[in-house]
Amino acid sequence: MSTETLAKTPLDALHLELGARMVPFAGYSMPVQYPLGVLKEHQHCRDQAGLFDVSHMGQIILRGEGAAKALEALVPVDIIDLPVGMQRYALFTDENGGILDDLMVANAGDHLFLVVNAACKHEDLAHLQRNLAGQCEVEPHFDRALLALQGPAAVEVLARLAPQVAQITFMQFAHVKLLGIDCFVSRSGYTGEDGFEISVPAVHAEALARSLLAQPEVQPIGLGARDSLRLEAGLCLYGHDMNSSTTPIEAGLAWVISKARRAGGARAGGFPGTERILAQQRDGVGSKRVGLLPQERTPVREGCEIVDADGTLIGQVCSGGFGPTLGAPLAMGYLHSAHSALDTPVWAVVRGKRVPMKVAKTPFVPQRYYRS
Repeated sequence: MSTETLAKTPLDALHLELGARMVPFAGYSMPVQYPLGVLKEHQHCRDQAGLFDVSHMGQIILRGEGAAKALEALVPVDIIDLPVGMQRYALFTDENGGILDDLMVANAGDHLFLVVNAACKHEDLAHLQRNLAGQCEVEPHFDRALLALQGPAAVEVLARLAPQVAQITFMQFAHVKLLGIDCFVSRSGYTGEDGFEISVPAVHAEALARSLLAQPEVQPIGLGARDSLRLEAGLCLYGHDMNSSTTPIEAGLAWVISKARRAGGARAGGFPGTERILAQQRDGVGSKRVGLLPQERTPVREGCEIVDADGTLIGQVCSGGFGPTLGAPLAMGYLHSAHSALDTPVWAVVRGKRVPMKVAKTPFVPQRYYRS
């Protein structure tokens, strides 16, 4: 895709001013790193606070009394009983139980607020409009910017602009004024660290970003460190660690299926792919996503085949790289279930060479969400 056809976020000029290296990502020109470099950006987010531009993500509002019930028919998650001021992680599933996208759903009181993946947002919008027609209003807000402030100092930084954010806990959602601007703020993120995601009108995004970057604890962070942070946290990336060919159970996301929607639950099933997903939850799966720790310094990348001691193909790597906090390479992949027990020795094939690995527990680095 040529740079002329790439969309730009409201912070594009600021990224260039800050010396970012821009790359195509999900149809947008996005910063992959700044002069600080990926490794230092990664560690700065772990130690202090990093500001990410995630304005390429899709923001959608559902309005109307029937919104929760209507959306619940598309996801294996309890939306009807989602309390006001809370959000949940959810999945759009298809009739075969495959994952169409993952998303966040917040109950804002008079509406539901959704954040969907950039590469899927137009398909997700069409999916909602097609399936929720006549039940609620579906409003795209792709003109809003989205900033993520992540790291142990994030709460101190944001509280300087709005002291009440210190009272918000993990996965809570609130309307907050920042610099006099009406924003949607959730205490969540994609790094495994404490932090916030801030939805702000595009026209005010640069002013807010500059205000946050002016704080001594904050550095701008690009896509490179965002990926290494989420991988250390064991978090899935749509289109890599899950897609329409994988079910929530195979992807290791059985926990996403709310108790009320499981077999025997108050509102069991009723979502696309119910029969296959609940059967897998009951009977198990042939292959599933696991964490993997290479036993050498060789990085193991997405697409590498995984074999057993006899050289028999037993899986494939879906995400891999180097973990700066872990201080070692790390990966996730899909393995035949017979080889998926913790500490099972397996081998990745990297440029014809077998690299020893062990099945490992995720997250690779402990998550530090603020829960109380």
